[in-house]
Amino acid sequence: MNHDFAQNLLRLRKARGLTQEQLAGQLGVSPQSVSKWENCQSYPDIELLPHLAAFSVRIDALLGYQSEKLRTSQYESKYRDPAYYWGNDVWSGCYEVLRLMPPVRPLRLLDVGCGEGQAAVFFARNGYTVSAFDVTTSGIEKGRQLAELHRTEVDFFQADLLNYQPESDFDIVFSSGVLQYIPRGERRRVLEGYKAHTAVGGIHVLNVFVDKPFLPVPPDWEEQEDFWSSGELLSCYADWKVEQLEERIFDCDSSGIPHQHCMDVLIARKMV
Repeated sequence: MNHDFAQNLLRLRKARGLTQEQLAGQLGVSPQSVSKWENCQSYPDIELLPHLAAFSVRIDALLGYQSEKLRTSQYESKYRDPAYYWGNDVWSGCYEVLRLMPPVRPLRLLDVGCGEGQAAVFFARNGYTVSAFDVTTSGIEKGRQLAELHRTEVDFFQADLLNYQPESDFDIVFSSGVLQYIPRGERRRVLEGYKAHTAVGGIHVLNVFVDKPFLPVPPDWEEQEDFWSSGELLSCYADWKVEQLEERIFDCDSSGIPHQHCMDVLIARKMV
């Protein structure tokens, strides 16, 4: 039996706040059927899979098959180098988190696509309760080593952008330099999942790489990366209070070849 399917279904149901009886009612099956699926005793009929997947994920992800595009990230090998690929500095958005929501009370922060863990450890050292995930095993391992070096705790775990769904609420969702790995047709669904699991008054601090016809494609750009359009990120937060919105062009030499990026930066707050 496929244990991944059973675990994904259980996590998905709980993330949606549904009992087995409620999920069964929505699918037109018995609660006993849902119980058997979650305990690896049987599978749902194939015609039910699209209805299950509609709750949050694609069918392949629901069945436990991660996206090959995410699985084969070039950074898996780059993060194995003892040196930190992105250096020791953190994005300026980290300081905006400190300014807008200082940890004067316990605050839960999710770092989406944490890479080698520099920002996650930065937040933990400053008093936040941090969970952080990345698709690369090498990045997660380096993050854990960095947290241990600084004698702080971060809940590092491996997951991909298209399959992961939070199981509890966070006060802050943070993501830098990773959302271009979400295909265009999946972006609103993925962000809505994070929005639904953000506490009222909480914030999202995000950046995305934006396509500009006057800028060449960066030399280290991967086939599975997909630029955002100007204003696209803002359109996903029309129902939130926008605290900050900025589009900037900056120099970069991460590939060893000087080039430029255009980036949209958004900080938005959940009001209700």
